Amino acid sequence: MHKLPPLIELRAFDAAARHMSFKKAALELCVSPTAISHQVRLLELYCGCALFRRRPRPLALTEAGARLFPAVRGGLEGFATAIEAVKRDGAQQALRVTATNAFASRWLVPRLPAWRTLHPRMPLEVIGTDAVLDLQSAGDGDVAIRYATSRAVPTDGIVDALVSDTFWPVCSPRLVSEGALARPADLAMHVLVHAYWSPADREPPTWQQWLAVAARKWRGVPDFKTMQHLSFREELHAIEAVIAGQGIGIFSDVLVAPELAAGTLVKAFPLSLPGYGFYVIRRPGHPREKTIQAFSQWLHSVA
Repeated sequence: MHKLPPLIELRAFDAAARHMSFKKAALELCVSPTAISHQVRLLELYCGCALFRRRPRPLALTEAGARLFPAVRGGLEGFATAIEAVKRDGAQQALRVTATNAFASRWLVPRLPAWRTLHPRMPLEVIGTDAVLDLQSAGDGDVAIRYATSRAVPTDGIVDALVSDTFWPVCSPRLVSEGALARPADLAMHVLVHAYWSPADREPPTWQQWLAVAARKWRGVPDFKTMQHLSFREELHAIEAVIAGQGIGIFSDVLVAPELAAGTLVKAFPLSLPGYGFYVIRRPGHPREKTIQAFSQWLHSVA
């Protein structure tokens, strides 16, 4: 490809040729007439010939300038049209949001109608996965909602804390209303429902931890090893099992908030464990920074 002069020189020439005035060109480009004259001079040096007749007034194109002007005008208009098309297509592409399966299903998805009402022209693609996707590469996602302890806050991008949770033992309201679960000692007669925690998680809020804390608070707390257990790899399945009355679970109050609010689930005992935090992560310098900021602000507004 042939070497081209700087775009600033071409824009100055185009504006001066359209207005036949360095002063009007300067007003359009928000610079001084001297700057326009300087950029045109540089372009003339580059071309090796004069592009304007400056004397006698009024300003006029030379033969070389008249030949160059349509090409420059068409080129700049072509650039503008192409860039607008790319911007329009980019704005119509879905913003890819990654989150854990449980958070995506139980927190994010129910709130998406509010996002669509506010931003009908900003589609989302929600990627539910418990894997940590790489935001630094262009292929994995645009923004992530990660779940981590305060001691292990993600460091691979710009981080905004969204919401933290607390873990409560929850069950069907029937167990409490019928007196089948009046005190911690009654847990011995019920099934403990478990959701999987990665071995990499230190001191996760599990039944083992809750029972240990409860034993220091109340008498007769049953031993973990002597109890009935039902375990699930997927947290969503564990929650559904407890909603169906198959046992008592210990879950994030963020994830079971709708059921607690509706009374579908109730807190079995007034003892909770501290949970983790949800963080919004984005990489700096993302080409869709404005859309990501709008999404992040919306998340905080509904959290």
